[in-house]
Amino acid sequence: MSSSTPAPASPQPVRVLLVEDDDLMRRSFAVALERYGYGVEVAADGLAGLELFRDETFDLLILDVMLPGLDGIGLCRRVRETSLVPVLMMSARGDGLDVVAGLEAGADDYVVKPVDTYVLVARIRSLLRRATYAPAPASVPSEENVLVFGDLSIDTGGLEVTVSGRPVALTPTELKLLLEFAAHPGIVLERHTLLRNVWDYGWDGDSRVVDLCVQRLRGKLGRDRIETVRGFGYKLRR
Repeated sequence: MSSSTPAPASPQPVRVLLVEDDDLMRRSFAVALERYGYGVEVAADGLAGLELFRDETFDLLILDVMLPGLDGIGLCRRVRETSLVPVLMMSARGDGLDVVAGLEAGADDYVVKPVDTYVLVARIRSLLRRATYAPAPASVPSEENVLVFGDLSIDTGGLEVTVSGRPVALTPTELKLLLEFAAHPGIVLERHTLLRNVWDYGWDGDSRVVDLCVQRLRGKLGRDRIETVRGFGYKLRR
């Protein structure tokens, strides 16, 4: 009796939670993302989105800023209390306080509505690439993989960060930004360089995402760790 080799399991699709209160946009975004192979769950308000997030596991969240019940900024803050999952904000106002507030709340990136599907998918792919930098299970670090800057230690193999021996939890974007600085200690990195290397943006990227992510890093690592060089960019102190 011959035995057959079982077929390999099909890879699970990337799971996306889309929270958008506009019915037409919610349906159109969901259909478009499913055509690109994503598994999409939807919610029409912030509280429903929070409940879904708590009940299920997602690889990425897309949150509209203006939501009934609990707005996208408040939802992002609630998510960041327990999770480092990548968060993409959608705003109808690209130059207002919404963008800054969303990034300060812990979002990794944003898009402005109306947004073409290919642009949305490009930002999703960029976020998911950064998520591959998520910390690995704890391992014994080797000296060659550990970068030390004062009381800041970065294990580039296990992707673990400590300050004075205390573990620091970073989002994938924050971690990739820190690794970029650590690869060039003492060297000024311009905002457009960071936008290209960390966020996969060209010259049309919004430098506010850099400024706000640096601000979040300073809050976690220490205010004086990353120095602002006015008119140029930022550098990691040796």
